[in-house]
Amino acid sequence: MKVILYMAITANGYIAKENDDTPWSDEEWEAFNEIVKRTKNEVIGRRTLELFGEKGIEAMGSPFIVVLSSKESTNHNKNIKFVSTPQEALKLLKEQGFEEALVAGGSILNTSFMKEGLVDEIYLDVEPFIFGKGIPLFQPEGFEYKLELLETNKLSSQTIQLHYKVIK
Repeated sequence: MKVILYMAITANGYIAKENDDTPWSDEEWEAFNEIVKRTKNEVIGRRTLELFGEKGIEAMGSPFIVVLSSKESTNHNKNIKFVSTPQEALKLLKEQGFEEALVAGGSILNTSFMKEGLVDEIYLDVEPFIFGKGIPLFQPEGFEYKLELLETNKLSSQTIQLHYKVIK
């Protein structure tokens, strides 16, 4: 299964402000929604689920959502499943017939997939912001990868998309 990590970031590598605000452009959200439509799934953390909310998920076309969380859930939505490890998330998606997994944040989730060596490709939509404080793309951990730039796309006059292959 191909695992794709997709995030919008500031020029200095933050995925959100400290208060979880993400002032991303419409073009960035459109690009993100296109890949969600293609993969028809998302792997996200519990906090990201809370931030998206039911309406946000519906706006993305109601993809199959796998939430990585150590906390138990009382969720009853059949399109939202909870697991406790990245491996369980990928196993569940494979059992559901998916060929690609879309890892879509947050920082702790991104780190767990990278630390386990599970990410094959990374899309970074670089927005024209710098935050002095915020939530980083990855938590400080002991992993390191070389990336191969596959393509760049200009999403708008201010936003670029970088598409990388993770060299394992």
